[in-house]
Amino acid sequence: MDEAVSLAAALPGLEVVGAEIVPLPKARPGSLFGTGKLEELGAAFKAAEIELVIIDGPVTPVQQRNLERDWKVKLLDRTGLILEIFSDRAATREGVLQVELAALSYQRTRLVRAWTHLERQRGGLGFVGGPGETQIEADRRAIDEAITRIRRQLAKVVKTRTLHRAARAKVPYPVVALVGYTNAGKSTLFNRVTGAEVFAKDMLFATLDPTMRAVTLPDGLEVILSDTVGFISDLPTQLVAAFRATLEEVLSADLILHVRDISHPETEAQAEDVRIILAELGVGEERAMLEVWNKSDQLDAEALKTVTNIAARDEAIFLTSAATGQGVDALLAAIPGLVQDPVETEELVLPYADGRRRAWLFEQEVVDRETQSEDGAHLTVTWSQKQKARFAKL
Repeated sequence: MDEAVSLAAALPGLEVVGAEIVPLPKARPGSLFGTGKLEELGAAFKAAEIELVIIDGPVTPVQQRNLERDWKVKLLDRTGLILEIFSDRAATREGVLQVELAALSYQRTRLVRAWTHLERQRGGLGFVGGPGETQIEADRRAIDEAITRIRRQLAKVVKTRTLHRAARAKVPYPVVALVGYTNAGKSTLFNRVTGAEVFAKDMLFATLDPTMRAVTLPDGLEVILSDTVGFISDLPTQLVAAFRATLEEVLSADLILHVRDISHPETEAQAEDVRIILAELGVGEERAMLEVWNKSDQLDAEALKTVTNIAARDEAIFLTSAATGQGVDALLAAIPGLVQDPVETEELVLPYADGRRRAWLFEQEVVDRETQSEDGAHLTVTWSQKQKARFAKL
């Protein structure tokens, strides 16, 4: 219930008047609730002059139409609410397209609501549709065409991102991706480490589009830090598919920092949701990952002592407060050991005609010494396995 209220509060201009858990022994196909509960809730909404009702769960198009008609309010289910938040937050071209695609897929199933005034006009033998049927088909076709158009645009955007990623791959900067449940403090941590001003607020889905910045770690190593959209339980299926591309940076990351709000009463359940979504995305357990137990400043003394003891015993857990900066330096100091390939020194002999590969070695700054002889340039190089593999492909 707290999460549902937080979701509603994340929509600008929305005032949450009240929240109630309604026991539902059995969902009615036409109206979701039984007659008594329908009348009771309808009277309460009328008395409080409610304009919008949010149901934290799935509501079918027929149920939505009937409830809006009976209660005389606008109604959103969980999927509709998350779509509203996403459309409000999306900032980049890809983010906007992803939201449009998800919204159209959702809207396509809701067309039954738009043409109720034509139901009475349907004639024929029951299997021959009347004007309402025709109108819905026309609308579906229009939506399908829009979906096809957006998918084409998205393919171009994804292609551009793939080219950007390929360009980054040539620059030997490791990628470190921040992932975690929504509102775990990823953007606050990102801002503290990079000095950037990403929209960071104590609300769900504050970040929608991945933001990337180069960061120089205390030991001088440069990495690219990526802030990603927050995960959430029961994320609507349309959105899981639509936002897969937004999480592509996670798939190519050298290290994943799983940021958890350790002060949240449901922190363990949230962490499990994140692990499930990562597994669905194809991120295996072999990927290097650290758990960042954030918001330690919001714990009471006893809880703080408990989590401090747990973190001290596990080198893959870091207790931090992105708000105060506590524990962030220790986290940054641990990153190089996980993203840097071990280096080795080797001797190479390159023919003088092989200027391209020699130039590449100097670009990578891996040459320690060079001497000339009749058979070519003798180079002493200190490089990582990654650089050695790239050199072999040249």
